[in-house]
Amino acid sequence: MSTAKSVVVLLAALGLSASAWGQAFPTKPVRFVVPFAPGGSTDTLARALGQKLSDSLGQQVVIDNRTGANGNIGMEIVAKAPPDGHTIVLGYIANVAIGPSLYDKLPFDPVRDYEAVTLLATSPNVLVAHPGVPVSSLKDVIALAKARPGQLNYASASVASVGHLTGELLNQLAGIRIVHVAYKGSGQAVTDLLGGHIQLMFSGFSSVMPHIKSAKLRPIAQTGEKRSPALPEVATIAESGFPKFEATAWYGVHAPAKTPRPVVNRLNAEFVKALKAPDVKERLNALGFELVGSTPEHYASYIKSEIKKWEKVVKASGAKPE
Repeated sequence: MSTAKSVVVLLAALGLSASAWGQAFPTKPVRFVVPFAPGGSTDTLARALGQKLSDSLGQQVVIDNRTGANGNIGMEIVAKAPPDGHTIVLGYIANVAIGPSLYDKLPFDPVRDYEAVTLLATSPNVLVAHPGVPVSSLKDVIALAKARPGQLNYASASVASVGHLTGELLNQLAGIRIVHVAYKGSGQAVTDLLGGHIQLMFSGFSSVMPHIKSAKLRPIAQTGEKRSPALPEVATIAESGFPKFEATAWYGVHAPAKTPRPVVNRLNAEFVKALKAPDVKERLNALGFELVGSTPEHYASYIKSEIKKWEKVVKASGAKPE
């Protein structure tokens, strides 16, 4: 008998409706799997929300960092967990939307193997330049790239990262060729950019904001649909001649497939409430997160559209997993 059927049989044996069982959830600590190491953006987001959920659910929410295989190990663990809501995962664009096109075979299906709970937040990247590069706008970057084809380069934290593929998307749309240089993590990439060894970089806000404020790096354009409050004076790529351009990192919550709908709804309500807490909003907004808190249905639809969008970019870039 499958786990999901066992849950249904148990409910019937206890004389509980699905709705009543949803109200009783959780009955033990909730394991919140983060597929990446402590200290990164996914971990920061999970920990900011975990304590709020512990308070509102009446059970401890335990952050469990399960690293490996570019985040795929943590995702697989939750795909195979009992579908009762007590094990959930923080999904990231790289695993959920880019991975299906990047890997020949994944140990999970991001649509089939999970129930979408909520889109937590988005985090646009910013294109930054070393001050020695004679550019101050995206128009300048494109003009320089056309004048010096193949001579401009840009860094990213890794192959097939959001930063890498954002650059490839710009190359495609603008008809230019800025050469990608992959690093193993954003730290060394930023260090080389500051040193002038790299000219440009698509980076998350948190990695470069201190250097923008100190004028050691020059912000050129943002990759989100709208300007971030963190850099209100910097135009988006969409405003700079490419109206439909949007390339943001995003984060959401997933439960194993066949988790009862009342449990999914309870998790959704608690996460949305946590995102609205003033202290959470202040902390995460300062780090460049744009908080969302969508319905499960909206997030499920968004996942499908993002998989389709990034499939084209991955194939055109020729990116392969490291």
